[in-house]
Parts: sequence; C-alpha cells; structure tokens
Amino acid sequence: QVEMVDSGGGSVESGGSLRLSCSVSEYTNAIRTLAWFRQAPGKEREGVAALRQGIYSFYSDSVKGRFSISLDNTDHTLYLEMNNLKPEDTATYYCAAALVFSYSFDLRDYAYWGQGTQVTVSS
Repeated sequence: QVEMVDSGGGSVESGGSLRLSCSVSEYTNAIRTLAWFRQAPGKEREGVAALRQGIYSFYSDSVKGRFSISLDNTDHTLYLEMNNLKPEDTATYYCAAALVFSYSFDLRDYAYWGQGTQVTVSS
C-alpha cells in the first residue's frame, strides 16, 4: 500500500518561496504519474504540477514558470519548488500518485493522496 506524507507548508509574504516535500513509502514501479494538487477554501481541488514516468512534467497555466516539480529517486521524495508566490496560491497542497499515465489533472487518475500541507501567502 503506497503511503504519501506531504510537508513543508507555511506562511510567506508575496514574492517569497517555499519547497514542499512528499515522502512516498512503499514506492512501487507501478506508479506512473506523481502530482501536486491544491484546494483553497470554497473551491474545487485543482492540479498544479505533475511528473509522468519521472521525466515528463506539466503545469497548470497559473503556476507555469514559478513552480517546479521534481523527484529524488534515491529516497522517492517528491518536491514542489514554489517561487514568486502570490496570495492566490494560498491553499492546502496535496501530493498524489497515479497508477496510470496521466496527461491531465483528472482527479480520477490518482489513487493515492497525502494528507495535505497548508500554504498561506500574505500580500
């Protein structure tokens, strides 16, 4: 059973940076896509960054050029480097894993989820 534990959230001022981490225990080669999602109060969960086959990354338009997703294969830790943060980035961030090759942020693709870590950006 894959377990995901995300961490690294916090409070920063607009323009600041944070790096989120997600430890993937019981990692299996069956995992095809890893991703980060976020959910702000009163809004639907949305995808922000994904990494397919450990190589191919894609991002939502709202974070492209500011966020970067990466995977450390030595310990199976997924990262989300977030730069130039804006107040609209405020949300709970979740890491997720899919057993399929995902080409979008369709929630139905993702079978495993972290518990979430809060990111708050003040203006």
